[in-house]
Amino acid sequence: MIDDTSLDLLAKRLRLLVLIVAIALLVVGSSVESANPLDGLRKYTRIVEFDFVEWEIGALFNKAVSASLKLERFLDNEQQVDVVYTWLAGTEEVIILEQDLIAAQNDTSPNREKMVQSVKRDLDQAKANQSRLGRLAEAVLQNQTELTLAKSGFGLGGQILPPVLYQVSDLPLNLIISPRTEIKNALSISLDAGLDAVEKDLIETGIYQDYDLSALVEPVGGIGAYPTMVMRTTNLNWLTETVAHEWIHNYLTFFPLGIRYYLNDEMRTINETTASLSGKEIGLALIIAYYPERTPRYYQPMPAYTTVLAEGAETLNPFDFRAEMRETRVRVDALLLNGKTDEAESYMETRRIFFWENGHRVRKINQAYFAFHGSYNDMPGGGASGEDPVGPAVQALRTHYSSLNNFLRAIRTVKSFDQLVVLLD
Repeated sequence: MIDDTSLDLLAKRLRLLVLIVAIALLVVGSSVESANPLDGLRKYTRIVEFDFVEWEIGALFNKAVSASLKLERFLDNEQQVDVVYTWLAGTEEVIILEQDLIAAQNDTSPNREKMVQSVKRDLDQAKANQSRLGRLAEAVLQNQTELTLAKSGFGLGGQILPPVLYQVSDLPLNLIISPRTEIKNALSISLDAGLDAVEKDLIETGIYQDYDLSALVEPVGGIGAYPTMVMRTTNLNWLTETVAHEWIHNYLTFFPLGIRYYLNDEMRTINETTASLSGKEIGLALIIAYYPERTPRYYQPMPAYTTVLAEGAETLNPFDFRAEMRETRVRVDALLLNGKTDEAESYMETRRIFFWENGHRVRKINQAYFAFHGSYNDMPGGGASGEDPVGPAVQALRTHYSSLNNFLRAIRTVKSFDQLVVLLD
């Protein structure tokens, strides 16, 4: 039986959730123009647009149930770690069984139907087990993230605001629209997960032909809704980093920087670069504290923050994807600046083939590709950002502060790139 104190605590948590969601919806709503001239192209997307309201209702219900039970509080640190590892192993089992089911469905032997039914039973059972364990594993990682944030100076009286809430989900795809004559995120629309390459191309080609715009449907790893949405994975390091990344977006929503996320491409890049830098630091701190065996072998503590290199980085293929993509972006920018749109598009397709031949399966490179990927500029070298100065300015500002908390306190007040430059100087 739940006592009155527990009921009061649950009621407070639910009121806080409602408040945060309401503010988040108001912020997002204020950034959308009521008469967007691009609304006409939604004839290609309307029937496959993702329903965030339905998802939010289900996710908030799940989190309310978890908050009322607080099962993770009955586990010590070692047991909590075991829950997360068991859940990751179960996720891997589900992925393998999904692949086995595809193989069975394509089998031509007389036992095909029996194989399919057998694998499907195993898969259904594995998914059911994961669903039950998933809420507890998410609660554990939420709690570990909050404790990591509290140790870094965030929160009031030990309470992290907003509370860290995330849910593993099949993420919607992101349709990005850019003018052909320049690289600019003119519109983004969330589409249902699971569209295949043919369906994506039909949408992109239709928009290109009817509206003379560059379009691209791309997957994302996380979305800063509330609770945040995170892609299924077996990579704990990536998961902790992504949970922290998306929480940073929730955190910034209450300050000038986050409120202006959709104002222009510069503000979008400042937000994404800030979240990427911060997510990496918080995620690494969590791994070191709770899963030290997962600490990357190759990382160098810096005076202001930590740079993480992939394990085995010294043996990677000599093909430098980031450097080659930066070269591509710089060349495309120059061609578009000189009005050579057709030549730029031809060049991008040539480069896409070049990347494909070198093991990087990029489905399409166009103006929309750079408008999307160019906003994530948290590493030196530019990559898809080319010579865009916004990301490097955020990186430089980070080195001016000894703690992540102080860095975020400074950058959260930024309302424009010009203000960021002044702050940096």
